[in-house]
Amino acid sequence: MSKPTKTAQMQIRVSVQEKAAIQRAAEKTGMDMSAYVLARVLSVPAAQFRDCVQECADSASPRLALAELNSLLSSLTAGELRDAIAAPPPSGLPPFLDNYIAAMVEYACAQRAIAVPKWTCAIAPLAEPVYGSQLLSLRLYLLTHSPPPFRVRNIFIDATLGDRV
Repeated sequence: MSKPTKTAQMQIRVSVQEKAAIQRAAEKTGMDMSAYVLARVLSVPAAQFRDCVQECADSASPRLALAELNSLLSSLTAGELRDAIAAPPPSGLPPFLDNYIAAMVEYACAQRAIAVPKWTCAIAPLAEPVYGSQLLSLRLYLLTHSPPPFRVRNIFIDATLGDRV
């Protein structure tokens, strides 16, 4: 795949100290200043997160897409995760999907000891509980073993971020 042709330019004003800090940071990564700034602004993890969430939204049965999102969130470093989840998922997702994605993000943040993005707080928990199994005999187990971010959102599952069932 070829790179898109760059046909536009942008200029920003920074102080001498800010420019020096950007130059130092770019040199540490082996990039020129433009590439460094673009990599920070147009985050690859953010695009991957957005694509995974869109796959969840587009799927009639989002189980596989949620597994892909799980894999992505599990593979990111703390810094990459922070970049990936800075922007909220698109509005209009079904409440279950909204809550499941928010719980996955909250769980990933807890695993990496980083702050949870504010957008997760704006998603109201489900009114009715949803269980990861239809077996009534498993409900008590799921109620007591679901990870806290899922329990708070009225989702009761056994598998957590990084796990495979």
